[in-house]
Amino acid sequence: MRRRAFVLGVAFCALPPMIARAQDRNTAAANLLAAVERGDLKGARAALLAGAPVDARDGRRRTALLVATYRNDVPIAHALIEAGANVNAKDDLEDSAFLYAGAEGRAEILKMTLAAGADLASLNRYGGTALIPAAHHGHVENVRILLGTKIDIDHVNKLGWTALLEAVILGDGREAHTEIVRLLAEAGAKVDLADRDGVTPLAHARRRGFARITSILERAGARSR
Repeated sequence: MRRRAFVLGVAFCALPPMIARAQDRNTAAANLLAAVERGDLKGARAALLAGAPVDARDGRRRTALLVATYRNDVPIAHALIEAGANVNAKDDLEDSAFLYAGAEGRAEILKMTLAAGADLASLNRYGGTALIPAAHHGHVENVRILLGTKIDIDHVNKLGWTALLEAVILGDGREAHTEIVRLLAEAGAKVDLADRDGVTPLAHARRRGFARITSILERAGARSR
């Protein structure tokens, strides 16, 4: 009985330091996220040294790295990745640093996430790979970067669209989207892969009056049906 009381006493004595360490860790995590939000590289490094988990999350489940990616803060993103941040960790919107960098034209951060083991098969909330929104938003450099990987060029998202279809359907037919169509066609995208209504990229391009895109697709062997 005395031994049990002694053990319990020791356990209770150990609790305050443990609680203090947890509180310190939570404070450091909050400091890390705050530093990243304001673009404070020194503050972010100090928070990490103080014990902040590198993948600390805010109220929207965004990791510190994803916050840095939203801000296109390359130095902080680099520091976090060097510290071991998970480039594939998703938030409440199914975004990760890799997916968001690909979709929103953060080319430097995209390259860093790829070097850090980005999951090419990971999907956003629309069921699309990083390549599809990159094509949709006209981010030529990101499309070029992603085509240099083993990403599925013909992946079909929840809307029934590939990267090529999105570049035509959601693009404006100007220089960026025209170049993206060319890159996709030259990389071997299936130019006749139609949408859920059976409309091919070529048919969409013709309907929208995209003459240069139509020409690119025809040279790649596309058919309209």
